[in-house]
Amino acid sequence: MRRMTIRASLERRRTAVRPLLNDRSPADALAYYYALHHGADRTELFLAPEAAETGTAPATGFLVRARTGMDLFRPLVTFRADTAATAQALLTRGLMPGRPVYLTVPESHAGWVNQNLGVSEAELHYIYRYDPERYEAEINVLVVTHNSPDGLPRCEIRAGERAGAVAGINWQSPRYAEVYVYTEAAVRGRGWGKAVVRALVGLILKSGRTPLYVAGQNNEYSIRLAEAVGFVDTGHREYVGQAIRPG
Repeated sequence: MRRMTIRASLERRRTAVRPLLNDRSPADALAYYYALHHGADRTELFLAPEAAETGTAPATGFLVRARTGMDLFRPLVTFRADTAATAQALLTRGLMPGRPVYLTVPESHAGWVNQNLGVSEAELHYIYRYDPERYEAEINVLVVTHNSPDGLPRCEIRAGERAGAVAGINWQSPRYAEVYVYTEAAVRGRGWGKAVVRALVGLILKSGRTPLYVAGQNNEYSIRLAEAVGFVDTGHREYVGQAIRPG
């Protein structure tokens, strides 16, 4: 009974959040997924003002705290706010003092983050969107495709007993899927990274979704790979880092 009550509360909050996000915008895609589609048992959603959580006022901002398989010790946190006061209220309610989180927010929110939190390892991430007109089907006999434990496709090329290059999906919503890729330093230059990403892109497009790719501003290898296989810079930037709310 308690679980049903929690789920009903989350669904009510998700309904209130929908008008604050553009499901067609790559800039909102990550927040849209974690706020509205991430597993209910791994998602906590905070609204501003608090009255919005009971449906007695419209929401002007939200913060989502999500447990993910990418980092078992730090929850992923993102938020949207209309004012500095709203941002402060959400960060105060949604983050426990002294507990680190992996924070990712629009670049426009960076100032509010730094005013309220201690941030380390901060950087800007570039958001790329795949251009379907640049897609060319390519058959590479080295690429092996299978499903990861969460049921999402994963493409890899093995080097002996190890995966030399791997491409998979961090998350997927009804409209977008975010691609990740890892290439062992020893096999870079062989085109393996491009091959596994191209194979994965084909599967994502076939599912009716648009692939997204996020690269750190200083990760030249990742940026070159993305652009080489057909991703284009959307111009949107995310401010990312480890964040801690002071005690």
